[in-house]
Amino acid sequence: MEREVKTYVLKRPVEEVVPRKLSIDYAAALNSQQLAAVSAGEGPSLVIAGAGSGKTRTLVYRVAYLIDSGIDPSNILLLTFTRKSAQEMLARAGDLIGARSQRVCGGTFHSVANMLLRRYGRSIGVEPGFTILDRGDAEDLIALCRAQLGLNEKDKRFPRKGTVMEMISKSANTLRSLDDILLEEFSHFADHLEDLTKLQTAYHAAKRQKQLLDYDDLLVMLRQLLEMDQPARMAISSQYRYILVDEYQDTNRLQAEVIRRLATTHNNVTVVGDDSQSIYAFRGATFKNIMEFPVLFPGTTIYKLEENYRSTQPILDLANCIIDEAAEKYTKRLFTRKLDGPMPALVEAAGENAQSRFIAQKILELREEGVPLSEVAVLFRSSFHSFDLEIELSRKGLPFIKRGGVKFIETAHVKDLLAHVRVVANPLDTVSWHRVLMLVEGVGPKKAQDLLAAIMKVERPSDVLRGVSGRSGQGLKNLANALERLAGSEDRQPAEHVNHIYEYYLPILKEQYDDYPKRTRDLDHLHTIAEGYPGIDEFLADLALEPPDGSAVGIEAPDRDDERLVLSTIHSAKGLEWQCVFVIWVVDGRFPSAYSFLSDDELEEERRLFYVAVTRAKRHLFMTYPINVYDKASGMLLSKPSRFIDHVSSDLLDTLALVEEGGREDWGTPRYQDY
Repeated sequence: MEREVKTYVLKRPVEEVVPRKLSIDYAAALNSQQLAAVSAGEGPSLVIAGAGSGKTRTLVYRVAYLIDSGIDPSNILLLTFTRKSAQEMLARAGDLIGARSQRVCGGTFHSVANMLLRRYGRSIGVEPGFTILDRGDAEDLIALCRAQLGLNEKDKRFPRKGTVMEMISKSANTLRSLDDILLEEFSHFADHLEDLTKLQTAYHAAKRQKQLLDYDDLLVMLRQLLEMDQPARMAISSQYRYILVDEYQDTNRLQAEVIRRLATTHNNVTVVGDDSQSIYAFRGATFKNIMEFPVLFPGTTIYKLEENYRSTQPILDLANCIIDEAAEKYTKRLFTRKLDGPMPALVEAAGENAQSRFIAQKILELREEGVPLSEVAVLFRSSFHSFDLEIELSRKGLPFIKRGGVKFIETAHVKDLLAHVRVVANPLDTVSWHRVLMLVEGVGPKKAQDLLAAIMKVERPSDVLRGVSGRSGQGLKNLANALERLAGSEDRQPAEHVNHIYEYYLPILKEQYDDYPKRTRDLDHLHTIAEGYPGIDEFLADLALEPPDGSAVGIEAPDRDDERLVLSTIHSAKGLEWQCVFVIWVVDGRFPSAYSFLSDDELEEERRLFYVAVTRAKRHLFMTYPINVYDKASGMLLSKPSRFIDHVSSDLLDTLALVEEGGREDWGTPRYQDY
């Protein structure tokens, strides 16, 4: 006889609902705005962090707070734009909360994608042993595909490999078709649309065939994995139940979609950023991501960090005034407890040289007042704006370092050596093979292609290399010997690989480059980097994912006792700060650039760039502009300050005019006066 079953609810013991005792006094360590963001509950959070408002501190404490609240650290994912920033944040969280922070998964979008694809990628045809192409190698593969399709023999000039790579990359990162990218940004190549589409298809096919992924593919394939493989998506999303994203204003459409899919089983996403510092549209980043985050994640709570710990109030008043005019923004007002300080100055110079002489003279005065050179920066919209100033600083004996130039990993000699290491690690890597073969005396593009075709058909590439006679015969035998000694030596350390190839490559280096002593220093640095890795695969993957900066080529060793001021584009200065900042060429047509006048979106990005420049200064800010300057590129006479200054009240700025000492005929030391 079936009996009716009734239920009886057991109440949860009282002690289980008692809040967990936290080990840190968060209220004492943070201001009220930071505390609200750090202690936010479940669900999506958007933290609008004004310039100098303690963004990194807030993220660090958020990680600590989650762990302190009982969240398993392995369920936390911290996404940043550089590996260094992720490591620093987690180290700082460790100082607060202890060794548990080491179990947090932290890294760049691309390094996390690399890890997930090696673990789950098989379901979409990505084998765990894939090789990552850096930008230069990807361009070389495009060049190979272009040659195979016969596109080099066109009557009309076909885009260079770097331009083609830029088109394909932008298409991937902005989720727009190649047609759209071509017509909107490269319309002068519109006649090549059909051939470019064929080339894009051939490039993707070549990568798939050889198990190669370029930098963009890491996110493209991760998005595809999260879209097509539901079990993998659920497993990954369940693993990372708390997602934190730094610098969200710099994300592109592809990254925003990846974040949305990673959070498929929950909405615990905290993004931190500043819409007013979104300045990387040229890389595919979109200002719209941070504006539309509440749409992507309904129910978002918005927190604003407005207390600035960097600048004085006069500088912040100017910054607030500049960004007030932005067409679309999250309204915020930066404030500080540093109420006193000199007024920002707008400096009018007769010409470019007077501008340069003023800056040199003012830097010397500030130095006398106790401001070290290392606390001075000159910022500019475009790199060429500083050329005259560089000459003037050298004339005055003021040492400087200019931010920019070729990155370490992109130098030809480093790429040459790594190509040899790569063909040993992945014998199917045609891009690296092509580079290696082209270094051998007597091997040109045609011979390299023929050798490459033969190498791909055999198990032992050295047999092909040894079978060649003629001018290139001995060089190819030497290459075969060098590679053969490394083949099958998986247990060798990466440093041994680098050292072994270095011995083979040194005679080639000396033959190819007049400045080979400087370049050998870079290769020594590469050996030092390799010593920190247990295996060759991790070494090669990390170099492609997060290349170190700074080559010895073109940079003299600084005098150890000699401090230097910084010359930098504003893009390179983002996130940095100095006691004194000069922003030069604040001229309509140069800043904003004349090229931005036809597009509202581009003009707004220029405004945000100006805001970034102004907010780098802690105490002294000088904005300089020459008048009556003819610009050859635009055919314009540039004679007025930037339009971004137009609406700024006169009580927010000191306005200076430079006058020549002893009258107009004396072109010695300029003086300056208020007017």
